[in-house]
Amino acid sequence: MNRYAVIGAGPSGLAAARALTRRGIGVDGYEAAAGVGGLWDIDNPRSTMYESAHLISSRTTTEFTEFPLRSTVDYPGHRVLRQYFRDYADHFGLTDRFRFETRVTRLEPQGGGWDLTSDGPEGEHTRWYAGVVLANGTLAEPNIPAFPGTFTGELMHTSAYRSPAQLAGRRVLLIGAGNSGCDIAVDAVHHAASVDMSVRRGYYFVPRYLFGRPSDTLNQGRPLPARIKQAVDSRVLRAFTGDPVRFGFPKPDYRIYESHPIVNTMILNHLGQGDLRIRPDIDRFDGSTVRFRDGTADDYDHVLLATGYTLDYPFVDRAHLHWRGAAPRLFLNIFPASFNGLYVMGMIEASGIGWQGRYEQADLLATYLDALEHDPDTATRFRDRVTSQPWPDLTGGYRYLGLDRMAYYVNKDAYRGAVRREKHALEDQTGRRP
Repeated sequence: MNRYAVIGAGPSGLAAARALTRRGIGVDGYEAAAGVGGLWDIDNPRSTMYESAHLISSRTTTEFTEFPLRSTVDYPGHRVLRQYFRDYADHFGLTDRFRFETRVTRLEPQGGGWDLTSDGPEGEHTRWYAGVVLANGTLAEPNIPAFPGTFTGELMHTSAYRSPAQLAGRRVLLIGAGNSGCDIAVDAVHHAASVDMSVRRGYYFVPRYLFGRPSDTLNQGRPLPARIKQAVDSRVLRAFTGDPVRFGFPKPDYRIYESHPIVNTMILNHLGQGDLRIRPDIDRFDGSTVRFRDGTADDYDHVLLATGYTLDYPFVDRAHLHWRGAAPRLFLNIFPASFNGLYVMGMIEASGIGWQGRYEQADLLATYLDALEHDPDTATRFRDRVTSQPWPDLTGGYRYLGLDRMAYYVNKDAYRGAVRREKHALEDQTGRRP
């Protein structure tokens, strides 16, 4: 029986290890941190977690179906979630399959598989695997844009933010307004001397609760067509949150759900209270002064870059993952068209896809690897179809913004439907089910 390596013990790596072992496939896991949890482990040196972080999707739409969260809290905090992943790994016998404090440094093709070189407590080792699952996360490598001029205060990416104590008494400028940026702004208004946010485009703000229920639990039946859902939800949001333009945000130049919405309406409350201000895009830095595109300027002690992350698989040559622009081009965001024995888990971003969506990804991979072992003809037919036929549309009819951070964005319903169809087709052909 061939063995496979899984790189990363966050949600996607654990999902991969669970799905593969459930089908009797041999797995060795590699994790650079001291335990499971990935970015949800705030003590992990590569974590981008901060003390006030909670889920932005609700518990029941996020958890693994076969292992519900014990908490009854709708939006648990990061410490609850770290324990959840530890419990998940222990319950399914995954913890002992990982080599912790062990960093993968290189992958090289060798003999129809891959030589994996790692560096850990026992030193550097190279082991051969029939295939390798890359699940090292999408939110670890900060995107640091270049700005004209020099800022002489403290310049920091939000990945290094942990606590509002870091901002106490300081004049703070946040550049960008994603979910993390808005969370940190809400933190900062209680500690900083002043807080401004520089934004270049408008956003849609979704409250965590609508009609007394977590907002993402309200439409769990058959999905509405994109244009109808956008029209209905836009009207609902206007009724509950008003127009963000009146708080200083630009008017969005796209429809709702064509970029990830902000699940934080506290930011609007603080804007309404005058606790922070919206500023335009940056023109340049000039010492402690930041000059904006509209000709205004202000002095700051601390600039926080809420500018997102870039995909990073530093241990393998990009050619092996068929990179195209900001992301690898993979069938269902999993399989390189060359079927070279590398597989990617977790390279999906979608509103509401949850960890169960990532487990379904892993389950499809496990079904394919099982076919590869026990029914090679079915595996061959799968590969032939992937390489000869058009790939499914994963947008669900939404016209996503053409930004680098949207390069691997999918619609959860379109994506999960496509993944399930492929898995069921493989199982029907092999007659094998776990």
